[in-house]
Amino acid sequence: MNLYIGSGDVKSLLMGKETKGYQDLFRKFVSDTAPYYNALASPIDALRTGAILEEKYILTLSDDYYPQVKSHSKEMDVFSSSLDFAKINGGNIVDFDELKTIWFTDFVELIQPMQVLSEEDLQVKIQKDFKTYYNQIQEQLYTTGLQSCNLVFLAVMSYEDDVNYLREIKENEVIKFRIHRNQSAIDKIKDAGQIFQTIKNNFKWAH
Repeated sequence: MNLYIGSGDVKSLLMGKETKGYQDLFRKFVSDTAPYYNALASPIDALRTGAILEEKYILTLSDDYYPQVKSHSKEMDVFSSSLDFAKINGGNIVDFDELKTIWFTDFVELIQPMQVLSEEDLQVKIQKDFKTYYNQIQEQLYTTGLQSCNLVFLAVMSYEDDVNYLREIKENEVIKFRIHRNQSAIDKIKDAGQIFQTIKNNFKWAH
């Protein structure tokens, strides 16, 4: 049995028990087959492009950043996270970047204007307009115990694989926003996850 809730599952977790998304999550949670994702081989252009650009983005970071680092909550071990790019110091996660790719015109129209917002207004806008990303990050902050991290938007210029593999990411094609820990949002995630934690506690032998 899988018996974990990943950061990518938070949207489904918060949908409510009557929704298809929540029910699909529950079935995956108790499934004997571990999910396997290979975005680089995806027939969906956006997913494949995102995976390729992740490989290009890490080249812009310092050597103490590592891709796809796993983090598990010590308080509720049903929660786990896969961090896009985690900064490691002394064997500990001290920061991380959550990368989101977005088509260039949306990058210009939606993301760039947010740079002039005050810190408070920025947090409110991201929580409202990018709710799925925001809640995903709150789960990641919960599992890591960190107080903040970067939500990174990278402009997509093409969905052609050959173009993206050769791309060199420029500074003005990336915008980072610092997202702060929101205990109220985390508490909602924890409350929704309690039933899954109870199941896990009663089926420890299934690991």
